[in-house]
Amino acid sequence: MAANPTQLAGQKQRLAALPLRTPLVKLQASAPEAAAEVWLKLENLQPIGSFKIRGAARAMAALDAEQLARGVLTASAGNMAQGVAYCARELGIAATIIAPDTAPQTKVAAIKRLGGRVIQVPFADWWRCFETRSFPGVEATFIHAFDDPEVMAGNGVIAGELLEDRPDLEAVVVPWGGGGLACGIAAELRRRAPHIKVYAAEVATAAPLAAALAAGEPVEVEYQPSFVDGIGSRKVFASMLAHAQKLLAGSLIVTLDEAAAALRLVAERNRVILEGAAACAVAAAMSGRAGGGRVAAVASGGNIDLTKFAELVDPRAR
Repeated sequence: MAANPTQLAGQKQRLAALPLRTPLVKLQASAPEAAAEVWLKLENLQPIGSFKIRGAARAMAALDAEQLARGVLTASAGNMAQGVAYCARELGIAATIIAPDTAPQTKVAAIKRLGGRVIQVPFADWWRCFETRSFPGVEATFIHAFDDPEVMAGNGVIAGELLEDRPDLEAVVVPWGGGGLACGIAAELRRRAPHIKVYAAEVATAAPLAAALAAGEPVEVEYQPSFVDGIGSRKVFASMLAHAQKLLAGSLIVTLDEAAAALRLVAERNRVILEGAAACAVAAAMSGRAGGGRVAAVASGGNIDLTKFAELVDPRAR
């Protein structure tokens, strides 16, 4: 896919209009089902079904035309990949995605549908791509899924929208994958509303942030693949841990059963489809561990395989 740097220079401004301002709706649940008044920030309604379009658009708009003309490369389990591929398609440039071989096929298919080239690799090789910001044989400009100030700034726009809709929030719970969403939101809230606490939400089968916060340094944890595929890794980046230590009130770990129950509840009461990562934030907010007042849960995405979703919400499976 050829790209003309001169033409790209005039097209970059289109990227700012791609992310939507998403609604904030009340979760239709109360005590004893929920120990807090929970509000859902519906990032699953973005054009790609995930908040990731915010950071992808912001980071790619910050590149110069020559960098964009080389094409873009990212490492992603699915959602950042879709964000980068969507923006690349708008600009008419190539997008290459390095995905783990455990990535759900529904997300891989969505990337390809958007025109992205997908290379699936073992988990260790995928994680190495985050660290080196490159992949052998691919000459393109790397877009980091979380450890990038432009990506975090794009995600931080969510904080401003939360304040406009519910300035009386007491806490916000955000899924922790690499940390770009949680830290981006927390940085903006620290600047504008420092009284609002921000918590990360992790799943018990892969919770490196909680372990790192307890140890004071990144430590490797056991990683178990599950339907919660948008968050979770074996280790936190040292740079992201430093942000988390300054910005977050802590990490709240939920079980797979708690995440599945939250996913079902949101589907039943609000008629909203969430993926596992978003369900973790809802489950953590419902638990009351982020406080018993008015708490926003960032519903980070809805890109779950529908067969798996049907299995999780099927009452016969409970």
